[in-house]
Amino acid sequence: MEFVNLRFSIEYEGTRYLGWQRLGEKQREKTIQGKIEQVLARLFALNPEEVSVIASGRTDAGVHAKEQIANVHLPSGKSPQEIEEYCNQYLPEDIRIFHAHFVEELFHSRFHAKTKEYHYEISLQKPSVFHRNVTWYCPMQLDIEKMKESSQYFLGEHDFIAFSSLKKTKKSTIRRIDRIEIQETESGLLFRFVGNGFLQNMIRILVGTLIEVGEGKKTKEDIISIFQSKTRQKAGFLAPAKGLTLYKVYY
Repeated sequence: MEFVNLRFSIEYEGTRYLGWQRLGEKQREKTIQGKIEQVLARLFALNPEEVSVIASGRTDAGVHAKEQIANVHLPSGKSPQEIEEYCNQYLPEDIRIFHAHFVEELFHSRFHAKTKEYHYEISLQKPSVFHRNVTWYCPMQLDIEKMKESSQYFLGEHDFIAFSSLKKTKKSTIRRIDRIEIQETESGLLFRFVGNGFLQNMIRILVGTLIEVGEGKKTKEDIISIFQSKTRQKAGFLAPAKGLTLYKVYY
């Protein structure tokens, strides 16, 4: 049987799901990956275990995506448009596939990704019911200028182990952040993070740390000592998942 490599973009609201990664047969339907693999398996008359959708990275439970990139090797014979239309017909309304097209066999959505852009949205006033699942209500009094100034201490290449939920790992915890912006919006703040990769819960901990700076609980000097300590407990709290969105992946 001849196979083709399909690349596609996905947007999803992660509120109802346990994250991107499939978690075994019993919890397959509670993950984004599991949902998509089930629909593709039905289209091609395969078992779900025979379909492996590879994403640019894993998003955690409750985290959203505006443009997650994925690829999957499928039997030939159907056009990208047919596959896209079928998936969107049978996927739940909080998951949508778009920009489906065939790519070279060796394309890998995770290994070939260069940088990723994440957004974190905070509402400083009670959000409307239409935004309650994608923004975090944070009614604190914040010194936004101090937060902006302190955010620049995260730029560049560092060991971010203190700003992650990782316990022990043999893999490198060094990552590079190219850009951090904190934009004041009509209702709150929008954080933009662009970098070559992010550790588990890293952005949510960075946001929590910056919120503590804004509250006066931490200073920019504390950020330097947190890096040096390599200790998670020294960093800020873990901001809620609902405010985080994978915005774009660059190749």
